[in-house]
Amino acid sequence: MKLALPLVLSLASLPALAGEETYVFKSIEDPTFPPDPTVCAAAPFSTNVRLGASLWSVRTRWRDGEVKTRLRRIGRATACLELTNVMFPEGLEQRFYARFQLPQGAYTAIGTCKVSSNSVPEPFIVLAGCTLKIVSGPGGSLGGMVTSSSIFNPLQRPGYSTGSMWVLHEYTAAPLCRRGGGHHHDDDGEDDD
Repeated sequence: MKLALPLVLSLASLPALAGEETYVFKSIEDPTFPPDPTVCAAAPFSTNVRLGASLWSVRTRWRDGEVKTRLRRIGRATACLELTNVMFPEGLEQRFYARFQLPQGAYTAIGTCKVSSNSVPEPFIVLAGCTLKIVSGPGGSLGGMVTSSSIFNPLQRPGYSTGSMWVLHEYTAAPLCRRGGGHHHDDDGEDDD
């Protein structure tokens, strides 16, 4: 046991052997991007809700992080859900399977979404959070996780769209193996750090 602590501490000081990337984007249910039936057929559970969405880059206000605009379409997604209770009671947890097609490649993820509220700002506007494990990704991806803050509008009430803000956190085979190293710039020329 006395040898274990120094060994762990010496390993902790080694340089990272995996790269790390984080992407933030918005999904919006979009009839021009219907759900891909092959994605839901690949889910390891029965799905009865299928959603197609466009994916968008976002811009935030630098001083407080508020999302100000969606900038441009960056991809598409198919989401597959096993819905077990159409009343969406608070605390309901449902299995979720998704594929995100992003500029760097396709990610498939599986996990759960949990209903936080079914009454804010109106009844049957469903607020949920999803936590998904990345099970496959583009070349060099070791996996990671995708999380969301989601709105589901099952009654299609005017003024509310079904969609999510997503954070995809990925580890890669080597630091910055797919995207190159060095300093990065946004498409509009502004620094992204």
